[in-house]
Amino acid sequence: MLPELVVHSDWSTAPAKRWMATARLRDGVYRVEPPEPVRRPETLLESLACDADGGGLFVGFDFPIGLPRAYARRAGIVDFRGALPAFGSGTWNRFYDPAERAEEIALERPFYPARPGGTRQAHLVAGLGVASMDDLLRDCERGGGDRRRACSLFWTLGGNQVGRAAIAGWRQVLVPAGERMGTELGMWPFEGDLQALLATRACVVAETYPSDACVQLGLRAPGRGWSKRDTAGRREQGQRLLGWAADRRIDLSAVRGRVEDGFGTAAAGEDPFDAWVGLLGMLAVLLGVQPEGGPGDREARHVEGWILGRC
Repeated sequence: MLPELVVHSDWSTAPAKRWMATARLRDGVYRVEPPEPVRRPETLLESLACDADGGGLFVGFDFPIGLPRAYARRAGIVDFRGALPAFGSGTWNRFYDPAERAEEIALERPFYPARPGGTRQAHLVAGLGVASMDDLLRDCERGGGDRRRACSLFWTLGGNQVGRAAIAGWRQVLVPAGERMGTELGMWPFEGDLQALLATRACVVAETYPSDACVQLGLRAPGRGWSKRDTAGRREQGQRLLGWAADRRIDLSAVRGRVEDGFGTAAAGEDPFDAWVGLLGMLAVLLGVQPEGGPGDREARHVEGWILGRC
């Protein structure tokens, strides 16, 4: 089953850096529109579902969706989707508040640090009661081959940290949408395989990673000979992807000019570029070019989640 509307959002804690690219199914072909800024995250999924007009909606977000299993075991969490609505209230009322000092780190307050200055990853390891930072990685974040090891969800300092984006995405998008959409909202892979979810839910959400999508689409990973922050790099890799899409059911005519221009001369062009690349990765999975991937065991499927298309 192919959804009517496919959307990929390149996410950030900074609203100005949140971009999304969309593709709409027409006569068996996905017609891709130029990326645009994300507006009103709290109602984003509902408004997109209305725009899909009952034809199905598939949305990818470039922020982690899931928890490291070592942490989840210690916290007594066996189902991420079931636990998510509780974060930020009750016992978990400080969950989204990064700890300011090492002694404030707890299973109920796992993000750290609130700001730089005298902070070490060893504080996080000790505070959460695990053996090493490796225990605070999900299986899909461990790297290998052309893929780099990711930063832990709970570490919130540095240029490659993802914790603050996850906080914003969970609190501003996923939790509000879950409260209002109920069972109409499906989360891959926690609730089943992709095709089963697309067939039974009005909106399906998945975790994406544009850098990984580059590898899935046959490019070298960013940083391996080219940079997303460089216009020439974006232009060169974009031309490759135009060729990749040429004999597939993907119409890029509306975005071709942006691609050939490298998404502008500013370094900020990497944000719409990532939105577009992530969308192509999603379309590759939907059209059967790339397997959806998924966790190798039940605990990972229900707790850790996975990056779409990673095999």
